[in-house]
Amino acid sequence: MKRIPTMLASVATLALSACSFGAAEGFEGVSEPLAAVTDVTPPERAPSELQVLFWSDEERSTRFREMENWFAGKEVPASTNPRALSTGEPLPDELAAAIRKVIADTNAAGVMVHHKGAVRFEEYGLGFGRDQRWTSFSVAKSFTSTLLGAAIQDGFIANLDDPVTLYVPGLAGSAYEGVTVRQIATMTSGVAWNEDYTDPNSDVAQMNQFILEFGAEATVAQMRGLSREAPAGEKWLYKTGETNLIGLVIENAVGLSLAEYAQEKIVEPAGLADGLFWMADARGGSIGGCCLSLSLGDYTRMGVFALEGGGGSVPEGWFAEAGDSLVDFDNNPGFGYGYQWWTYPQGFGAQGIFGQSITIVPEKELVVTVVGNWSTATSFAHRATWLDITYRIAALD
Repeated sequence: MKRIPTMLASVATLALSACSFGAAEGFEGVSEPLAAVTDVTPPERAPSELQVLFWSDEERSTRFREMENWFAGKEVPASTNPRALSTGEPLPDELAAAIRKVIADTNAAGVMVHHKGAVRFEEYGLGFGRDQRWTSFSVAKSFTSTLLGAAIQDGFIANLDDPVTLYVPGLAGSAYEGVTVRQIATMTSGVAWNEDYTDPNSDVAQMNQFILEFGAEATVAQMRGLSREAPAGEKWLYKTGETNLIGLVIENAVGLSLAEYAQEKIVEPAGLADGLFWMADARGGSIGGCCLSLSLGDYTRMGVFALEGGGGSVPEGWFAEAGDSLVDFDNNPGFGYGYQWWTYPQGFGAQGIFGQSITIVPEKELVVTVVGNWSTATSFAHRATWLDITYRIAALD
């Protein structure tokens, strides 16, 4: 399904007026998706029911398994060639018991350990099962990063050092003037943002309000209203809004929603076996910074796909670069951030609030996948505990 890139500046300008994706009207040379990607329209609900950050524990445990019943999005079919996950030698009893204790302590819904080519541990809880899907939250950012690499590989995005405004012209004259795609990929734009999940007035909590007020222009409206707090490239600050911008950059350049592009560049080559639901934004595209739903096995398949280099979907060495410490955290040596991947003393990974993660240790051929429902959106203690478990597995012969 090779597509011929169009002139990038023209694509970026035309795409701003596109409210639906797939038919790709106005995008010369963009072909149809591999197979039917369907729009999901859930029952109509009051805005107050959709405030995910403020759902109760019971609501989260139930609704994280069925986000397509709460939010609009796109349903991507399973790969035509699903990747089998073979069963390997079980982990040592003592280590398996330690994992089960952490599952209980952190309210995990599913854990899978894929080590040296085979699954060595797999367990479920909270009513979640092998054939169900669970929401990703910000684990989606690492999928969006992968699609950024794919758009570069396909020639739709010329260079990571292109200005963001080339692909999202609506940001011209804002704090994003002069900011590059690389800088939003590493969250070093220098633009101010509040990611406090407990504050209903924070920027991240206000994203839904912008959708209500601005509809299809919500992301651009919110991001162009932000102010600069540091020179571009000099300060790291975690911003879900900037991953949403990466999504806009990709969709405007390629002419497909992230979900549709993911079908070709991730779902098919990674062999995802249970399909994918990706929550939609107000334009009919996909939310770059959040909210895929996948089975536990398919999160693991994505980890293995990254571990193996991306099957030609991305430039050679993309994951080695994207999963490298392009930003180092001075107050936490050994930890950092790449292109929408967190970096650790060993390996790199994707993280999402309430306990979602894919952790990859390439030199040990190890992928540890966890989905869950923490009592709080973030927990440094829980993250550290799961990373410790990962390193204990990595230390096995």
